[in-house]
Amino acid sequence: MTDQGKDIKSREKRSAALSSVVAAIGLTTFKLIVCILTNSLGILAEAAHSGLDLVAAGMTYFAVRTSDKPPDDAHNFGHGKIENLSALFETLLLLLTSAWIIYEAVNRLFFHPAKVDASFWAFIVMGASIFIDITRSRILYKAARKYNSQALEADALHFSTDIWSSSVVILGLLGIVLSKYLPGISWMKEADSLAAMVVAVIVVYVSAQLGWRTISALLDTAPKGMAEKVEQAALSVNGVINAHDIRIRTSGAHHFIDLHIFMDGDMPIREAHAATEVIEEKVRAIVPDADVTVHMEPAEPQATRPGE
Repeated sequence: MTDQGKDIKSREKRSAALSSVVAAIGLTTFKLIVCILTNSLGILAEAAHSGLDLVAAGMTYFAVRTSDKPPDDAHNFGHGKIENLSALFETLLLLLTSAWIIYEAVNRLFFHPAKVDASFWAFIVMGASIFIDITRSRILYKAARKYNSQALEADALHFSTDIWSSSVVILGLLGIVLSKYLPGISWMKEADSLAAMVVAVIVVYVSAQLGWRTISALLDTAPKGMAEKVEQAALSVNGVINAHDIRIRTSGAHHFIDLHIFMDGDMPIREAHAATEVIEEKVRAIVPDADVTVHMEPAEPQATRPGE
């Protein structure tokens, strides 16, 4: 990728992350105001969730800015792991918040009931939340797919689940309204606390998935099936007899791929070098912008391609 291409990539990633920060500030403030007016635990859960979204979005913005810095003497593989650390930090925050929401919901359901005002404003704030989350998740997903950014993808996944959790809170508020007019379903007055628990469970589920992926990246777990694709790409190049010792590690949006190949030992060095460049191009067609290192070894005279 050219320097100009890298600059465009960095700008678009930062722009997507910054739009998420701005949206999180607006939503958190709006939800807190309505929560104070309505005393809704469901909206309080959503306000806390949006507050963490703001922290996470800020971390993501910092991560995508820093992760695109070039390698230096202290960071030979670049700064991409900052994206993974950002995602792990976001996961921990979400899990802690979910635990607090579940505690508060249980407390209201069984020990200290609280009156909730399912007002017009409560529905407005949740509807606005859904609209904003749909918009920003699309922006983040587009940038994440385009630039293979785990931090942006994590944010996009997070905000996609916010759409569902906000919908659950709206159902909880509807239950409270219905319980006022239909005595037979008076139990629905507790729907707000139940909705808050559903929100928390959704967040725990998504956080667990994100946390597992983040830890895998930090532990340099190779993406499933990628080594086989790299091997096939190398074997498809004329003159390559065998591909082995394939090692893959991820660092944020970047992949580092090392592989060894056997080639005819009598092949001219220029031809062998040209073949390694073709391999690099084929691997990058599978994993865009990967840092590929090919180590060539002379094959024994009797060595042949597998199956020949």
